[in-house]
Amino acid sequence: MVPTGPYGSWPSPIGAALAASRDGRPEYLGAVGDELWWTAPRPTEGGRRTLVRRRADGAEEQALPLPWNVRTRVIEYGGQPWAGHAREAGGPLIVFSHFPDQRLYAYEPDGDGAQAAPRPLTPVSATGGGLRWADPVIHPERGEVWCVLEEFTGPAPTDVRRLLAAVPLDGSAADDRSAIRELTDDRHRFVTGPRLAPDGRRVAWIGWDHPRMPWDGTEVLLADVTADGAFTDVRSVAGGPEESVPQVGWTADGQLLHLSDRSGWWNLYRSGPDGEPAALCPRPEEFGGPLWKIGLSWFHPLENGLVAVVHGKGSTALGILDPDSGELVDAAGPWTEWAPTLAAHGTRVVGVAASPRSAYEIVELDTLTGRARVVGSAHDDPVDPAYYPEPQIRTFTGPDNREIHAHVYPPHSPDRIGPAEELPPYVVWAHGGPTGHAPLVLDLEIAYFTSRGIGVAEVNYGGSTGYGREYRERLREQWGVVDVEDCAAVAEALASEGTADPARLAIRGGSAGGWTTAASLAGSDLYACGTIIYPILDLLGWATDETHDFESRYLESLIGPLAEVPARYRERSPLHRVERISAPFLLLQGLDDVICPPAQSERFLDAIAGRGVPHAYIAFEGESHGFRRAETMIRALEAELSLYAQAFGIDRPDVPLLELRK
Repeated sequence: MVPTGPYGSWPSPIGAALAASRDGRPEYLGAVGDELWWTAPRPTEGGRRTLVRRRADGAEEQALPLPWNVRTRVIEYGGQPWAGHAREAGGPLIVFSHFPDQRLYAYEPDGDGAQAAPRPLTPVSATGGGLRWADPVIHPERGEVWCVLEEFTGPAPTDVRRLLAAVPLDGSAADDRSAIRELTDDRHRFVTGPRLAPDGRRVAWIGWDHPRMPWDGTEVLLADVTADGAFTDVRSVAGGPEESVPQVGWTADGQLLHLSDRSGWWNLYRSGPDGEPAALCPRPEEFGGPLWKIGLSWFHPLENGLVAVVHGKGSTALGILDPDSGELVDAAGPWTEWAPTLAAHGTRVVGVAASPRSAYEIVELDTLTGRARVVGSAHDDPVDPAYYPEPQIRTFTGPDNREIHAHVYPPHSPDRIGPAEELPPYVVWAHGGPTGHAPLVLDLEIAYFTSRGIGVAEVNYGGSTGYGREYRERLREQWGVVDVEDCAAVAEALASEGTADPARLAIRGGSAGGWTTAASLAGSDLYACGTIIYPILDLLGWATDETHDFESRYLESLIGPLAEVPARYRERSPLHRVERISAPFLLLQGLDDVICPPAQSERFLDAIAGRGVPHAYIAFEGESHGFRRAETMIRALEAELSLYAQAFGIDRPDVPLLELRK
């Protein structure tokens, strides 16, 4: 008989160290000949990302040791940081961005001695944020790598230009900026990497400008490529101010493909002979997503004319699309979420997928047999899966009878059940973005709480992706209203139906979710406490000079143009509503964060000081936007649990006591 124990007090083998060690996922998958390569997190090695190589025989190895960190800072959120080329002799050639100095390096892993060490291809710039590179493509016949160049021209985060550039592979530009060939001008504030047509005579990419974000409106740009590699006759062939195109690509026979939400859903289109795009599989589903990082891929054309696609509504699947008939066949398997990274070698498609019972792993689909199998970064159960939460896919009703999508994770453990007379505490999780979504996958941070008897409800509030443009645009000029209302509606519904204890509700979130958490605490007494993680707290500061260029005008769509609604920026900011906050909170902040800088957290703390609100502030040196180091995540998780224990009246002597000050 399973013993009874108060909710929140249960023992669990899922410790903070275990959850931290499994944080992150494989990203930026690519085929290099018969090999597969991808980046992988290393939380216990300072939070760096390494390159992993899967050889043709299936052997998997780490390709780059410490101190190499394969990650780019372009638009601060980064993007595709590496490219590979399979040479006839000498093994693969890899080009990658190294995070500390943001230089591009060439790497020949099968070389001898010094030849095997990465060598720099680009120079260091002392101006502002320097030179940064993303979404590289190697063109060995030209002896170049083509990529996005982000070049700072002054000290401010908005003193920046972005364009497409060609970097010599011979290292001649390592100390000479003039050796880098600019392929485009900087007419567009933001660009993605160039995609060369199979015949080498045309090239396509995506561009957009302030104040639009890439999920608002982008353009597909097409140019002719001369014999010497120059781009000529640049023209816009698809997209526009109210149409989001997050990816372009070419079929093997030279037809241009792109994703577009012109129908209200991101669907796949092919440009016809007259240039008019034709939908290949029109459905009220998403075949794409928000372009938070440069070079994400939701589709991949195959040599046989078929197209691999990631698609779905809410959750996603990997499918193979016949672009002529529109027939779409999905891969069988347990996976509920496919990341926006795809690779192909021959008739095999490879992606990164996860499920509620498995973390992200490398999955290969044989399009001839329909068989899918795990081929890399295979999930292994560090504890008995009986401790994993069992998610419920729920749709709640919010104000004005609007639908709110959520994943509810009740407390769950094979070792304990809660007392019949007690309702469990619940924590509402608000995801970041806010133009993003909470995926339906195994997350040991969630399991950390549910296995101890604390429920979690992840809310895909209005403004989230995965449910079409109309759902996404519910947040237009309503940030701090719709997100707050939707999270509250889910929490109240869980309480009213007898799922959650109404006196023991909490809310937490990071980045935009940190904003929603702070705004919720300032706008309601629904929650007993909250965890605010690297948040936005002062809209006026964020809209002027306190964030990076990519999101510097994001608030024009989320709040409204500052010149037109200045009072709204103050009225909605938690910084200017601290007198309404009474619930205890934990504030977590990375001191190197340039997206949501610590200055905002510090002003917030100054404003709330002396008001009698119990709170704690933990700042982490060396951490930026999104914690990456194991020791940081361990301390953050244990502090969060201690906050809930104190607010909910739970005895947890197994975690350090979080000191709450007033």
